[in-house]
Amino acid sequence: MNDNNDSPTLAAAVAGAAAADRRDFLKLVGAAGLVSAAGAVPEKAQAFAYEPYPTDDQLTTVGTSCAHNCGSRHMLVAHKQGDVIVRLSTDDGRYQKGGFFGKDTEAEPQLRACLRGRSYRSRLYSPERLLYPMLRVGERGSGQFKRVSWDEALDFVARKMTQLKRDYGPTALLDQSYAGASYGVLHKSDQIEGLLGRFLGMFGCRTNSWSVPSYQGTTFSSRITFGTIEDGNEDDAFAHSKLIIMWGWNPAYTFHGGNTFYYMRLAKQRGCKFVLVDPQYTDSAAVYDAWWIPIKPNTDAAMMAGMAHTIFSEKLQDQAFIDKFVLGMDRRTMPKEHAGAENFKDYILGKTDGVPKTAEWAAAICGVSAADIRKLARLYATTKPAALKASWAPGRASYGEQYNRMAAALQAMTGNIGKLGGSAEGVGKAWHSESTAYPYDDNANIWFGSIKSDRWAHCVLNYPNVKREEVGLWPRDDELDGRIPNIKGIFWQGSDWFNQLTNINKEIEAIRKLELVVCMDATITPSGLWADVLLPIATHFERHDVALPWYKGHYYIHRPKVIEPLGESKTDFQVFTELAYRLEALAPGDAKLKDFGPRYNPRATRDYFKNEVSDQVDEAYLVAWWKKVQDHQGVTMSWADFKKHGVYKFTFKQPLVAFRDQIEKGEPFETGSGKIEIFSPYLAGITDWTKTQYGYPIPAIPKWIEPFESLNHPKAKQFPFHLITPHPRERTHSIYHNIPWLRETCTQEVTINASDAKRLGLQTGDTVEVFNDRGRCVVPVYVTERVLPGVAVLYEGAWMDRDANGVDRAGNPDFLTLDEPSPAGAFAYNTILVDIRRTDLAHKPGWDQLGTARSAVFRRDY
Repeated sequence: MNDNNDSPTLAAAVAGAAAADRRDFLKLVGAAGLVSAAGAVPEKAQAFAYEPYPTDDQLTTVGTSCAHNCGSRHMLVAHKQGDVIVRLSTDDGRYQKGGFFGKDTEAEPQLRACLRGRSYRSRLYSPERLLYPMLRVGERGSGQFKRVSWDEALDFVARKMTQLKRDYGPTALLDQSYAGASYGVLHKSDQIEGLLGRFLGMFGCRTNSWSVPSYQGTTFSSRITFGTIEDGNEDDAFAHSKLIIMWGWNPAYTFHGGNTFYYMRLAKQRGCKFVLVDPQYTDSAAVYDAWWIPIKPNTDAAMMAGMAHTIFSEKLQDQAFIDKFVLGMDRRTMPKEHAGAENFKDYILGKTDGVPKTAEWAAAICGVSAADIRKLARLYATTKPAALKASWAPGRASYGEQYNRMAAALQAMTGNIGKLGGSAEGVGKAWHSESTAYPYDDNANIWFGSIKSDRWAHCVLNYPNVKREEVGLWPRDDELDGRIPNIKGIFWQGSDWFNQLTNINKEIEAIRKLELVVCMDATITPSGLWADVLLPIATHFERHDVALPWYKGHYYIHRPKVIEPLGESKTDFQVFTELAYRLEALAPGDAKLKDFGPRYNPRATRDYFKNEVSDQVDEAYLVAWWKKVQDHQGVTMSWADFKKHGVYKFTFKQPLVAFRDQIEKGEPFETGSGKIEIFSPYLAGITDWTKTQYGYPIPAIPKWIEPFESLNHPKAKQFPFHLITPHPRERTHSIYHNIPWLRETCTQEVTINASDAKRLGLQTGDTVEVFNDRGRCVVPVYVTERVLPGVAVLYEGAWMDRDANGVDRAGNPDFLTLDEPSPAGAFAYNTILVDIRRTDLAHKPGWDQLGTARSAVFRRDY
């Protein structure tokens, strides 16, 4: 893609850094007078097949961290020679104040990076690294770009932004930032607090994406039930559980806390029992010797309803807890103004609809035996404390919010909320960090229309003939109430959304209609291939910042600039600051843009675009942020000491437990009633659902609702497999897909049960086509007994690679997903019916020349 060949390659930079070591080695060989067995002095070597590896005393060691939202952010230690990172290691106990080699305690565990983070050097120096600004010269999606200067690229973007705002109004630009590749307290990509949202909002042209793909159904449930998404314990609380139910959760792949696996191991050693409810027998189940309960996908709420029936009918509920803390669990806990409305217990017992939600009723839907449903219900209700960890995956489905709301009802009726070793998760966010170093004020999240993230293509393709409920429109004010966004451009920052949202073929159709697509990334991704402008963004190794834990964990990791930015890379903050100055100059009469540059980045002048100046400004922002940490969180360590040690680990007198103060001290929950709302007066009070962001009715209590597609659906006769798309262990969504080391370890493949494989005449390693009426993709098949018959597993995040006929050769399941709106915003990533057949079409696991990942080759040989 780069048409200039006058710059040194990355390989040359690495080779140059090691040249001195080669010369020293050659001198050593000559001085030693080594001779061959025949006694002849060997000739001077011209080349070596093996390069002597630099030792630690020859390298500079710099503490830093990983950057992605895999479920945590761990520590990385960069070992560099000159300005080249030679290798990466991780926390060994030495880096916090008072630390020492090997320190690893229950209060201060090591923040060890996984293999994804440890492989980051391959991503940093990958062939797909974006080094220069690029403008598209071929058709959109062709991948044809030319190298241009920063001035050319930014002038092009600023002019197009100004034109789109003038011609189409304040909703013309869609913000598709996410916390993928740019996430720190200063250089932040995020839907809510991110740099892009602040930039487009201050510019006065922004359509927001309000739904989070990972856990929107879960977020809705937690806010409706508890009034907050901070419903999680810190991960050290798992060590005190007597029973842990991993519902759709595989912590070996998706951590949900940097040290969760460590604390769960402590629980196992202390006698905790483990249960896995999942269509697939996972590595986590094997490690913890869990009781595996295979379940039909998307039927989790029905099984939970069957458990609730057993608990109620056998009087195993914690009635004292219900009476004191819960709203709407039964008749006597209903709010007076809704005394005649349906309560949860009456629904479960069938008193309102004539259908008791018995274990037998649930078994017919979910495929789990009635005996096992009753057994699990009794085990959960009688084991104290017990943690029902209702993970996000089952909620990434049609009506996924009902699964999470049903889980919350089980947690409440058994009294396991606010108790050490229990659980109210849900979303599971726990300790609250000081997460933003740049100004976070009224300009931080301005938007002029907001839609459900995966409905943007539907909005573009059908504008203006779009009903607000079809896109989940959320108006900002009365002036724009009900006005469908007229989207003409997209900004991708820190995200590969085009590869990750539902129904990619529909996205491809829609993106051809746009007038501006900007991709800001360190790597040329599948999304980038569909952009008009590629802006090279520095990685977290090439800028100064502080890393936050993600999801769980209570620590900060200093993230210094380890190396200078490669090529012409700039930080997101530099790019937006420079664009702000250019946009102000293009619209001198626009009062809203007066002093846009200084207001966007108040600590900097326009010289901030120069790297040597930006380093000083970034330091000033971070010093001021650390002062907030000291003032608000009681940290006494100085900024200089934090930089010296590299990590600050908080310690607490007792594990942090969500809602402990509500249960032990009587503080109100953050709901309207001050209680856990199993019955929602807010939902019950909505009369016109089309005027809400949800668009369609949502029941006031948790209920089982038949999904769009399932194995119980008539459509299963045509497409007999229910496909689920879990997170893989070798990627964080699509990040790391272009690292050959990881692909060779874990190939992209579709997993099916041995009985299904026998029926189809397939064996492990055969190439198959997975297809439905929305798309087709090609992958190898893996045959096992570790998945329920009729279920197929295809991990999300593979970089799409379409052939001329629109078939994805890389195995991206989002060519098969449905983009229909689930009312509360849940993405239907796991609501997919497909069929599978043998094919002669080629599978391409990556953008390199390896036809098949080595793991598949080796596995086939055996």
